[in-house]
Amino acid sequence: MKAVSWAAQDMEPRLVLLSRGPELYSTRRLATEAEREGWMVDIIDPLALTIVVDDDGGRVFHKGWPVECEAVLPRIGYSITRRGVAIVRQFEQTGVIVLNSSQGILRSRDKLVACQMMAEARVPVPITAHVGAWEDTDRAVRRVGGSPCVVKSTEGTHGSGVFLVNSSQQARQLVFQMLERGMRPLVQEYVKESHGSDVRALVVGGEVVASMRRKAHGSEFRSNFHLGGSVTGVDLTEEQRRIAILSAETLGLEVAGVDMLESDRGPLVLEVNSSPGLEGIEGATKVNVAGKVAEHLNDLYSSNSTISEERSFSVSSSENESEHAL
Repeated sequence: MKAVSWAAQDMEPRLVLLSRGPELYSTRRLATEAEREGWMVDIIDPLALTIVVDDDGGRVFHKGWPVECEAVLPRIGYSITRRGVAIVRQFEQTGVIVLNSSQGILRSRDKLVACQMMAEARVPVPITAHVGAWEDTDRAVRRVGGSPCVVKSTEGTHGSGVFLVNSSQQARQLVFQMLERGMRPLVQEYVKESHGSDVRALVVGGEVVASMRRKAHGSEFRSNFHLGGSVTGVDLTEEQRRIAILSAETLGLEVAGVDMLESDRGPLVLEVNSSPGLEGIEGATKVNVAGKVAEHLNDLYSSNSTISEERSFSVSSSENESEHAL
């Protein structure tokens, strides 16, 4: 028998899990744990949803029926960022709980914007240069400490569009090719001491709930789990925890995977992922990360319900006072 938490005792709250892959590990785990916490879960492909905007503000429809729910958990892939964010934004306008916000997703998907915001918030990041013309590549390479250095696109996932180059000539060629394809290239310092390794902290509701070290396979310098890298659980330092939490807060994310390099000058935030995969980190740490997300969802739902009850009570009291005055 499925355990039903307090959240479902009165009204069985409904959760829409936006995902194009209902069979994916992360999607299945999040749905399972949310159901265990008492939520009615619908997994819906965001590309199958329709937005209708009218005088009432707009609604989201699925196969001709309006989508009604108390919370939305977006798992928006890079390839559908623009369409997916529009769906998330429409849900936000209805006042439901949304993990993560449309703005948080957009900020995390643009590596330059994320880097700018984190630097402003005093989050340590690798030295990074945005190159608008290939003729400026040599200057950018010198600015980040010379070669070898990293050339990457401002958008990408699972390590795609990220290259380690050993000369300014290679950097110029890559930057030129990216600009020709309409991409926005970044030149970033190469942190030698962390070659092929980084640390991921999974932040949920302003708390680090799990962390792992990722190591690249063979000569590969990118440590992504999807590229065959190995993962092991790791205990973070207080500084790493503080930086991970601050990174998620800076970008406005309730759920985030914060990737950090371990440099000689301390942790450096490489990237913040708004739809972090759970398979690697749950396997490496044995932490029920999906359960932590479901628990946080319940906390937000409880807070929203309390606020709504207080507002209703306030309105009711005001009406009673007016009647007595008459």
